[in-house]
Amino acid sequence: MRKWTLWIALLAALAVAIGACGGQAAPAAQKAAEVAPTVAAAVKAAAPTVAAEVKAVAPTVVAAAQQAAPTAVAAAAKATEAPKAAAVSGEPVKIGVGVAQTSNVALFGQEQVLGAQIAEAFFNERGGINGRPVKMIFQDTSGDEAGAINAFQNLMNNDKVVGIIGPTLSQQAFAADPIADKAGVPVIAPSNTAKGIPEIGDFISRVSAPVNAVAPNAIKAALAANPNAKRAAVIFAQNDAFSKSETEVFQQTLKDMGLELATVQQHQTTDTDFTTQVTNLLAAKPDIIVISGLAADAGNLIKQLRELGFKGAIVGGNGLNTPNLFPVCKAQCDGVFVAQAYSPEYSSPINDAFRAAYKAKQQKDPPQFSAQAFTAAQVFIEALREVDKKQKLDGMDLAALRKALNTQTLAGQYDTPIGKITFTPTGEINQQMFYTAQIKMDADGNSGRFVFLK
Repeated sequence: MRKWTLWIALLAALAVAIGACGGQAAPAAQKAAEVAPTVAAAVKAAAPTVAAEVKAVAPTVVAAAQQAAPTAVAAAAKATEAPKAAAVSGEPVKIGVGVAQTSNVALFGQEQVLGAQIAEAFFNERGGINGRPVKMIFQDTSGDEAGAINAFQNLMNNDKVVGIIGPTLSQQAFAADPIADKAGVPVIAPSNTAKGIPEIGDFISRVSAPVNAVAPNAIKAALAANPNAKRAAVIFAQNDAFSKSETEVFQQTLKDMGLELATVQQHQTTDTDFTTQVTNLLAAKPDIIVISGLAADAGNLIKQLRELGFKGAIVGGNGLNTPNLFPVCKAQCDGVFVAQAYSPEYSSPINDAFRAAYKAKQQKDPPQFSAQAFTAAQVFIEALREVDKKQKLDGMDLAALRKALNTQTLAGQYDTPIGKITFTPTGEINQQMFYTAQIKMDADGNSGRFVFLK
């Protein structure tokens, strides 16, 4: 009996000693804890004899524990270390990124550049396109149609990219996309939400959900917070295709929800003085004002509305969906409702990884425009991997590769930072998850964040 008691005691002691080192020895420690009462009783009964024998073999137990500890700790460290980057080599596969890096539209384009850059590094660390590196080729579209056309032509004809991510504005897309479509170059729109974008041509698709899927959510949230609202006013940028498309959805949603549409005002995306429009808006005595515009003009409009005394709810469209709005309207941004097609709070392996990569680069959560640019890059890269499995890319001429890429893009299923998505045969995105956020500015009035509403 004493012999078995001794060995139980020794095994329990050994398990506890190794478990204390952490790592994969932890299950042994747990088992030791479970049998501890039985061991204790048995040891107590045989204590006089066992104590002497344990003392004699104690050095052996300690030595065994010390010998096992490095192995346990090393195993634990190996289990938690990040996977090593997969090697990529050979000629890079070039993907074009034609977005606004200058002009007032750069408030969006700069975020898109970051999203594409992060995607390039992220997927190259994971093997690129079946071992070949991917390279993003950037061209500045500026903020107008001519800039988009020029950028697209450079990407297609000079840089010889397999596909294009861009442009930033729907207005630009209606000018540049037909050129790419005619040339057989696939385009994924990262932020073009106006009605009719995918219908431009067979080679045009988008990862930016259309306004009718997103915009109504912000009005619903604003009315939930302001249930007594009866009168609404609307203002939109009449020189911007996206804003004109979005305001139609906003106006119809307001009517459908029983609000009186007191006035509809127009402005230009280049405007900075909104005295006339604000005067007309306030004269209509609205409870809620809905804005469709871009970040710079909408930010200045919000600022002037608040400065001239408007106390009601403000709803912003997709053009306000950027933290770059905050330095424009500052403290007056506080409380604005904005519908979102992305949330950094959405938890999935790919979004968690994207969010971590973005925060490491920018020290803040990623905005929607960065997430959508990353998503567009991811779609092209994963589609290229599938094309390469069927026929090696380096054995295909550029025209055939572009065509195969477009076909695979529309056929694929993708788990992305904006959720799981697919495409319709015409290139429209199928996306399930949408959000509404309210801007919360910090006490200094210079910085803030989007607070996502439940």
